[in-house]
Amino acid sequence: MGGGEAARRTEEDEKMGVLFGLLWLLTSCLQGVHGQGVYASPTVQIVYSGQPCNMEEEHYSERVYTIREGETLELQCLVTGHPRPQIRWTKTVGGASDCQGNSSLHSETLRIETISRHQGGRYYCKAENGVGSPAIRSMRVDVYYLDNPKITVHQSIDEAKEQFYFERTVFLRCVANSNPPAHYTWRRGREVLSQGSDSGVEIYKPFFTQGETKILKLKNLRLQDYADYTCISSVRNVCGIRDKSTHFSLNNRTAPPSIKLPLDNPLVVNPGETITLVCVVFDGDPPPKLRWLRLGGKELPKRSMVSGGTLTVPVVNMDDGGTYTCVASNNVGNPAKKSSSILVRGLRKGRFWITPDPYHNEDNIQIGREVKISCQVEATPPEELQFGWMKNGRPLRSSERMVISHTGSTVSPGTTNLDIIDLKFTDFGTYTCVASLRNGGIPEISIDVNISSTTVPPELSIPKGQSHLITQEGDTVDLQCLVSGKPKPIILWSRVEESGAAAAVAALMPDGSPQMESYDGILRISNVTKELSGTYRCQTSQYNGFNVKPREALIQLLVQYPPTVEPVFTEIRQALGRAFSLTCRLLEAHPARLLQYEWKLGSRLLTVGEFIDQRLETTYQVKALNREGYGKYTCDITNEAGAGRCTFFVTGKAYAPEFYYDTYNNLWQNRPQVYSFKLQWTQMEPNAVDRILAYRLGIRQMGQSRWWEQEIPMEGTIQKGELLTYNLTELIKPESYLVRLTPITRYGEGDATERIITYSAPVNPHLREFQCGFEDEALCVFSQDKEDEFDWTRRSAATRNTKNTPNTGPNSDHTGSKQGFYMYIETSRPRLEGDKARLLSPTFNINSKSSTPLSSVSNNPTYCLAFYYHMYGKHIGALNVFLRQKGRKVKDTSVWSLNGNQGDHWRQARVNIHPTTAFQMVMEGVRGSGVEGDIAIDDVMIEEGECKDPPPNNLRSFAPPSSHCIWQLCITLSLALICRQRSTVLYCKMDRQTAVFLSFE
Repeated sequence: MGGGEAARRTEEDEKMGVLFGLLWLLTSCLQGVHGQGVYASPTVQIVYSGQPCNMEEEHYSERVYTIREGETLELQCLVTGHPRPQIRWTKTVGGASDCQGNSSLHSETLRIETISRHQGGRYYCKAENGVGSPAIRSMRVDVYYLDNPKITVHQSIDEAKEQFYFERTVFLRCVANSNPPAHYTWRRGREVLSQGSDSGVEIYKPFFTQGETKILKLKNLRLQDYADYTCISSVRNVCGIRDKSTHFSLNNRTAPPSIKLPLDNPLVVNPGETITLVCVVFDGDPPPKLRWLRLGGKELPKRSMVSGGTLTVPVVNMDDGGTYTCVASNNVGNPAKKSSSILVRGLRKGRFWITPDPYHNEDNIQIGREVKISCQVEATPPEELQFGWMKNGRPLRSSERMVISHTGSTVSPGTTNLDIIDLKFTDFGTYTCVASLRNGGIPEISIDVNISSTTVPPELSIPKGQSHLITQEGDTVDLQCLVSGKPKPIILWSRVEESGAAAAVAALMPDGSPQMESYDGILRISNVTKELSGTYRCQTSQYNGFNVKPREALIQLLVQYPPTVEPVFTEIRQALGRAFSLTCRLLEAHPARLLQYEWKLGSRLLTVGEFIDQRLETTYQVKALNREGYGKYTCDITNEAGAGRCTFFVTGKAYAPEFYYDTYNNLWQNRPQVYSFKLQWTQMEPNAVDRILAYRLGIRQMGQSRWWEQEIPMEGTIQKGELLTYNLTELIKPESYLVRLTPITRYGEGDATERIITYSAPVNPHLREFQCGFEDEALCVFSQDKEDEFDWTRRSAATRNTKNTPNTGPNSDHTGSKQGFYMYIETSRPRLEGDKARLLSPTFNINSKSSTPLSSVSNNPTYCLAFYYHMYGKHIGALNVFLRQKGRKVKDTSVWSLNGNQGDHWRQARVNIHPTTAFQMVMEGVRGSGVEGDIAIDDVMIEEGECKDPPPNNLRSFAPPSSHCIWQLCITLSLALICRQRSTVLYCKMDRQTAVFLSFE
């Protein structure tokens, strides 16, 4: 007896423990909801306007929008979430970003007018609002097009069997750029050619092509094969793209093009002359088309003129020289090409250098030793280049002591050398190298070289005190190398970067090049930046001077710059009486020593100091904020080069309100001419500043300038995530309004936010009765779902195609009329088993006196949905009906379902529905296992009140879903409880004796 009592107590203790655990879990759940409020991470759905093309796809597992090239693409990104998510559209093609200049669109609607084929690809919509993870959805856009086809002809000739007999085979290939791949049809005259229809004709698909490309092969060409051939390319009228065709006439004169250029090659001309290139066609049928190209993909000179096969270039210069090609094509065989080289005569880039005693590595000119003077010039044509030497203005001939030599005529640039052997004092003087072209007409190039006792190799030096330069960012600095010697060479400047003990690596100069030239030894850098700090090298060039080892010198440039700090600007919102701190951080500076900081509020000095112990930040503390403490705080960190400034703007302004866009039934109307709107919002960071006392509400009708304003007082403290509501009434239909909301604290007005309220008339503002027999093309505002696999079709028995699948589908509407219309799903190819078609009703508002999510079913109106259905055929799939309610998240709930063959007659279905908010009805047809599976519906009716006589196939009535949080309690406890919702009371039965009731007010 005692043991039994103890057991019962133990059992009761366990049940009480379960009860307290349930209550604790419920409390935690409610606290979590309170802390989060209505903040929600974003969700994304992509929809499109207009109807997609009639696609014949075997797989439709991914969302694909098919559009015809040249039409307008419009995708809309529908988002939910609070705060209102920011939207960004991007595009990728084949995994690589294709954002047209790395751009993206920040708008709900992506609109591309006159879309082109290269704009196809996958488009992504990304929504983020700082709550949870960003939401991303994508849709692939497939652009369909069909270009005009082109016929190309190739022919082959077998070896001669006899002296006057040979076989000839012709191949006709038709190609058209298209998406999807084109289908090709060949005709000879009016005769349609197909494989096997003519023993002399073979039609085949080459291995190296894609799609349905086919080649027409005419074997052992016969007399009847000389005819007019037509190639028709087709994409089977998809997207309304019509077939396109092209023609080719094959005759005994058909031949590939052959051309010639009756000119000398190369053609040598003088600058300023006019050149004319004539491309002559002497064979080819059809007559070839001619075009001119320039080697290397270069453009033709802008002055050039093309007329047929004639290319004219007036007033040529050396840049116009090169190879020009005439291309002839007539789609028979390969294009014919002939090229001509244009040489524009000229001389340029004259240089010289002096080599003292080339055999003994001497740097100085010495009496009794050899001296070599070299002269180099670029010439066109190189074989016409000729050199001459003069000494002191008199011609100089080659001799035993004055040896003149030249490079070969094919070498460019051409070089001439004057070797003075056993230099004597009488050899001092001015030597002139003269370059000219053999046939004249071009100015000569003369280069003077002085050989004397003062002709000495160059030496470089840095002016005293100039080898280490210090400048400040933004200044202009001159780097100077002093060069001595005669002749004075060109100075080459470059940069050197030291990388530890590794060899020096060249860096770019201020103009972006690796090397710059200077004739006076000065390198001037304007508006110097810190990136230009480093080592600079100046060195002598090996041309226009001595051909000796280059002389070089180094200059170290040090660029000082003011401190770089963060944050450059930041706004801080604070309530009166609170403590806070401001921190300014040093990122970099040069010099980084003797750094000072200075804090100010406006113009009032707060504190100063120096950075010590390699400290990289300074902080200013405010113990208790008063009204005089609001304003702009600045912190200046300075060094020898200047100052970097952190700016903090401390304000008591409240943050902007965040409008809530996911309100249930936000629009309603009580009178015919006006409507009301439930305006809801949350307050961004309400605890950052003083308590919000009121909101100033401004409203302005769009198109007008006058504002109406009023204050909405607030009682108590607003919590983060708390949803605030204010009803706007007496709004005039169908006008839109701009609403502005401004929070007010004792500091004053905060940041305002605006939104537009747009009136959208529901189909039935207060639903009493709705009927639709699908007799008009508007379908009573029914619409096709944009996310299913195929669409419902409107049809009557009188317009039914006789080629439709027999033994399925109705022969009349439900009244027996052959003229009456109904909706049906066509299950023939290319439909697959399981494909779904959804038809959406208009959106209806309900007559509900309570919008509380946990309110009882009896507080919401009941409606009767009735419709006729026809499900006849051995492959019938399923017909499903869903109730789709509008809320934060759209949810479909099944209210009726039927599958399988129901016989060749119409039946009526009725079902009670209990919507709690604006709703739609979704009629879903599912394709069965074969083509004999057409399903039809007719005469859909919705009326207020319960169904009077529900048919036996009414599967269930819809009741409001339970609170997710409440159901989660029962699931989480894992006690195998039986949970049911009764109005606002959750009843969880644990066994026959114990029950837990949780009531919510």
